[in-house]
Amino acid sequence: MKIAYIFLAIFAAVSAFDSKHQKVTLNAYQHRFPIPSVFQQQRTLGQQQTAYNQKTSINQQAVHGYQNTAHNAQNAGYNQQYSAYNPLNKQNIVYGSQKNQNVKYASKEFLAKQKFLFEIVYRVEDPLMFEEWIQLAQTATFNPSEYIQYDYYMQKFQQAYKAGALLPQGEFFGALVKTHNKQLIGLFNFFYFAKNFETFQNNVAWARVHVNEHMFIYALNLAVIHRQDLQGMILPSIYEIFPQYFFNSKFVYQAEKFDYDVWSKLVMYEKQYKDVLYAPYFTQQQQQQQFNQQQQQQQQVNQVNKNFYFYTKDFKTWQWWKLMGLGENWYSEDRFMLRDNIQQYNQDPKYVEAMQDVQMFWMPVDYTRDIDIFNQESVLSYFTEDLDWNAYWYYYNLDYAFFLDGKTFGLNKDRRGENYLYTVRQILARYYQERLSHGLGDIPQVSVNDEYEAGYDPQLIYHNGVGFSYRKNYYDIESYNNDGLLKKINNFFTRLDDVISTGYYKTQDGTFIDLRKPQAIEFIGNIMQGNVDVYDQYFFRQWNMFTHMYLADVEPQDTEVFPNIFVNYETMMRDPLFYSVYKRIADVYFQFQYYIKPYTQQELLFPGVTIKNVQVTDLVTYFDLVDFDVTNLLNDKMTFVDGQFVWDKTLLARQARLNHKPFALEFTIESDKPQPVVIRTFLGPKYDEFGRTISIMDNQQNFIELDQFIHTLTAGVNTVQRNSQDFYLTIDDRTTYTELYKQVMLALEDKQQFPMDISQPHCGFPDRLMLPRGWAKGMPMQLFVFVSPFTASYQPYSTYDTTYSCGIGSGVRYVDQKPFGYPFDRIVDELEFFVPNMYLKDVKIYHADVLRKYADQPYLQFGQFDYNYYNYNY
Repeated sequence: MKIAYIFLAIFAAVSAFDSKHQKVTLNAYQHRFPIPSVFQQQRTLGQQQTAYNQKTSINQQAVHGYQNTAHNAQNAGYNQQYSAYNPLNKQNIVYGSQKNQNVKYASKEFLAKQKFLFEIVYRVEDPLMFEEWIQLAQTATFNPSEYIQYDYYMQKFQQAYKAGALLPQGEFFGALVKTHNKQLIGLFNFFYFAKNFETFQNNVAWARVHVNEHMFIYALNLAVIHRQDLQGMILPSIYEIFPQYFFNSKFVYQAEKFDYDVWSKLVMYEKQYKDVLYAPYFTQQQQQQQFNQQQQQQQQVNQVNKNFYFYTKDFKTWQWWKLMGLGENWYSEDRFMLRDNIQQYNQDPKYVEAMQDVQMFWMPVDYTRDIDIFNQESVLSYFTEDLDWNAYWYYYNLDYAFFLDGKTFGLNKDRRGENYLYTVRQILARYYQERLSHGLGDIPQVSVNDEYEAGYDPQLIYHNGVGFSYRKNYYDIESYNNDGLLKKINNFFTRLDDVISTGYYKTQDGTFIDLRKPQAIEFIGNIMQGNVDVYDQYFFRQWNMFTHMYLADVEPQDTEVFPNIFVNYETMMRDPLFYSVYKRIADVYFQFQYYIKPYTQQELLFPGVTIKNVQVTDLVTYFDLVDFDVTNLLNDKMTFVDGQFVWDKTLLARQARLNHKPFALEFTIESDKPQPVVIRTFLGPKYDEFGRTISIMDNQQNFIELDQFIHTLTAGVNTVQRNSQDFYLTIDDRTTYTELYKQVMLALEDKQQFPMDISQPHCGFPDRLMLPRGWAKGMPMQLFVFVSPFTASYQPYSTYDTTYSCGIGSGVRYVDQKPFGYPFDRIVDELEFFVPNMYLKDVKIYHADVLRKYADQPYLQFGQFDYNYYNYNY
């Protein structure tokens, strides 16, 4: 213990020295890349925030005194603490106040339905514990008169239930396993076609008790998205309902074993444990020097740096807890959850009141690292395993599920086939950009005739205790030995090549489809998704499902299958093989476009409109920390008071993730008359992995669309400003399960109102993943801006409320009727492509290394979480 006291004295001296000599430093990146004068006001605000953050960082007593203040002071404490944890002075924006000005509030009827949905999915893998819903779950409604239609799949589902042939609870469910998918469609139809909410609610409660848990959640998510009487309803994020699909098995085991009584006893010995653990890192000689020679403080700080930097240089960025002297254990969180938009809630006293009785516990969680299956793709695990990246693909395939017909669900209005190909191309382009950040090149091709170099171990575990399958490096794809499925897949591509080369397709009923018209891309897209809108359902349908089953080693007749990431949308993008397989889909797109005439200058030219200049603020990425709600993994007893569930504990997974500073664009556009226009912005690489400039023709597939919006130009020179947080295609962090449930309960008690935009919609691309990681010295990229006339025959977003709906199947959820990805939707002819209403801007993306500061100063709170961890300047 004597050593520990000396240790604390040393840190007190160093802390006093640092506080005395703190000063504000300029952003090094802004020296290299000056901000245009039009954005000076934004910089001033940032400097004010920086000064406030430093003041907060010094005043540690105010932070630590939070628990001893009154209620009003609690709210102020939250704000101050959050300011200290404001990564790189990022300005946070409330979704509702920016993208939706007219906020609506939920009625009591709506809240009652919302409460039901939240409670019915709580700990869905455990028996249902809510007495009210247990009573409702006794019987299902199989009476055909209670449904708008009673189809084949519903009949088969009812027969399977009566025969005891449904997929049992606890068994692995795969949405792309043929036998599972048939039962899923039947269950979803019972939800979707119910004539009223009461029938729907009864079926949901029944299915919660009697149907496989993962099949139940998939069908329920589909119903909440597509039923008109459920518009605005929220389900927790898929990674909050099933954390097992997103976090490694080590973390899942720890969460499932969490016991508060055991934890509270162990934490009593934490101080003594740390004394023993960290004391050996300081020699007796160093301790004596630092204790007795305080006049040589600067020299001593440098000496401590050598010890502390040892903990940073050997670990990847996302193993931040090792820098702080923390283990992969549970820690009590008595302040606030960490996420981008938490500030908007911490400023609300009602939010503080709602969360004050919730005990929060967090644990660090890593991405996969497996030295037995290590390859160059492993460096991208922080990206391919990102929760929001995988959830994006999951929700997209709920919006446009391949088994939903376009006529019944209105999906044809949204050009589902073309949209599918566009989304796949966007995903591949974004993945390629992240590869370039690490010096990797093109996405590898995959062939059954060659071994696939990159193996992958997802390190996931299903809730029944069975681990997910893995693949070794240099794996022979043909060795899956499912010759029947492989023959169907090969025949599909052979036939497809013939059809595209021939230029037309004759369906079974004799209809000719001209594949030399640009509009035929809708047909190609439906084919590549394998959806039910394909004209010839006996040939092209289900090839996509068969491909995933082949990669997961699943036979068409199998019901019991081993867990595999390739048969569920929320897990498949973790594997680098996914991108190689889907690159083949993108190749088909460009194979089709090869026969379509490129745009001419006359088609691309916007007479009277010229883009004179484009300016952009710093593009800076970094790794921040975020808390994900994993309370569904808890196994302890639930608490009820007078029949009402008391949410008193929340488990959080604290993880490092890629993010970026908000940035702003300024367009200088000259117009000869007042007119509405659409401004599209794309981001693409400038060089390949070898440093060679990529031509626009070869590079068009690597551009991702950042934004598109309508703006009315005036005659003359126009200055148009656009903030990245207002981008049309992106969403911010979603509100957690715990917070949503607490807010609903307060609203039911008339203590506050429940805003309809309290959480982000499910259908957007994660804002924080817009930019690739970049380089410390700046990764060269290109911004491409294109202005075209606004010619839509409809008013965008006019038939649904953007406050809470994504408008799936509305036909008006896009800015205009131009092809997706326009003008990069066709092969680029560089002699015809460039016109005055286009602009290419060279930019650089800088990556701020969060470990860098440890080379200059020691970590003074070793063994504790530092809420000022990111509170520094570059």
